[in-house]
Amino acid sequence: MPLRQCDLPYPHWEFSDPTSGDLLRVVPERGGLISGWRCGDREVVYLDLERFLDPAQSVRGGFPVLFPITGGLPDNQLPLPQGTFTVGQHGFARQLPWRMEPLADGRGVALELIDTEETLQSYPFQFLLRMEVRLAPGALEIGTTVSNRSAAPMPFSFGLHPYFNLSSLDGVRFEGLPDECLNHLTMAPASTAEQMQRLPQGIDLLVRPTGAVRLVDEADGATLELQLSHPFDLVVLWTEPPRPMVCIEPWSGPRQSLLSGDRKIELAPGASTELHTRYALTHAEQSPL
Repeated sequence: MPLRQCDLPYPHWEFSDPTSGDLLRVVPERGGLISGWRCGDREVVYLDLERFLDPAQSVRGGFPVLFPITGGLPDNQLPLPQGTFTVGQHGFARQLPWRMEPLADGRGVALELIDTEETLQSYPFQFLLRMEVRLAPGALEIGTTVSNRSAAPMPFSFGLHPYFNLSSLDGVRFEGLPDECLNHLTMAPASTAEQMQRLPQGIDLLVRPTGAVRLVDEADGATLELQLSHPFDLVVLWTEPPRPMVCIEPWSGPRQSLLSGDRKIELAPGASTELHTRYALTHAEQSPL
């Protein structure tokens, strides 16, 4: 069976590609979390297992889902025509149980989240999130459909917060980044090249690339390419030393987008939109996919 339930090393569902042997691990009840991706013989996704097994702590690892906001709001307050609502850092989607089912094409799984009485207290919209997660040769593809089931226009931002294993924080470099970035630690523009020198000390920055962003792990001989499509084409880069990982996060809008209007997405009643992203892994001896 390509989809099976596993108990070790933590309770999860495992989807395997019978041709390549690549694996996808998912924990739907923990925020629809993609907790693992094995591509060839490489465990691509970082997961702090000890922290994951403590439900009192936030997850450090996998692919947390950011909705209906990316980043945080001043005093966690979101003013809307319906009133002012309290929404915590990165929203609530990563904290709620999702529904999961295998995809009809046999290539992966679908994860769904709908509004509840709890979500309506902090975000007064009926919505449906559907993420279709597929294994492709040397790649992981994620397509997300956001639907507004309310009678009022629904503003939102969406993001993914994936953690990736590194051989070392010192032995990696990025390609495809613009010259300037927004340093989230100071909320001021900064030189991207200067920030990259701080990878081993820790970075938190947003870039607006014009094409794919590539992580080159020279010691491992691997390149991970984030392939972007508008409007899901902002990228946040984050490290948390001494963890041997980096987050390469596609976002639809910057922090406080719903306040500033910068790339805010607003869906009309009954409308939907699709957001697509793809991670492709290659090794030095391989040609790019």
